[in-house]
Amino acid sequence: MITKIPFQLIKIENSGFHLLIEVKINHKTAFLLIDTGASKTVFDISRIVNYIESNTFTDNEILSAGLGTNTLESKSLVLKSLLIGDFEIKNYLSIVIDMQHVNESYQKLGLQAFDGVLGSDILQKFRASIDYKTKILKLRKRK
Repeated sequence: MITKIPFQLIKIENSGFHLLIEVKINHKTAFLLIDTGASKTVFDISRIVNYIESNTFTDNEILSAGLGTNTLESKSLVLKSLLIGDFEIKNYLSIVIDMQHVNESYQKLGLQAFDGVLGSDILQKFRASIDYKTKILKLRKRK
């Protein structure tokens, strides 16, 4: 089974492009950047609270690396539902970090804020392919 998700190709001044897709977190519309270089899918701690019933975060003992910093504190959260195209991931154990600095940069550039980053854990699991010509992210469920 294949699901096709359209994405927006967002020009970041003279430094390239970012890919933004629409997903559903607990049945509410959210926006994620597609990042093939991110090992895990992560969500912004200040924005994820709009999609969950209670702040039931678990502190992670291990510091994460990435997003323009050497180390950053992270928390875990189980999302009841993450819908990407036609594929629903139930009880998804997600990583939550502070991405406010990235969203502030987006705001200064007049760009839409985003709620998280779709990383390689999900992209690899669903054998993702990105078609820049048609602006479609394809995900495939394994048989």
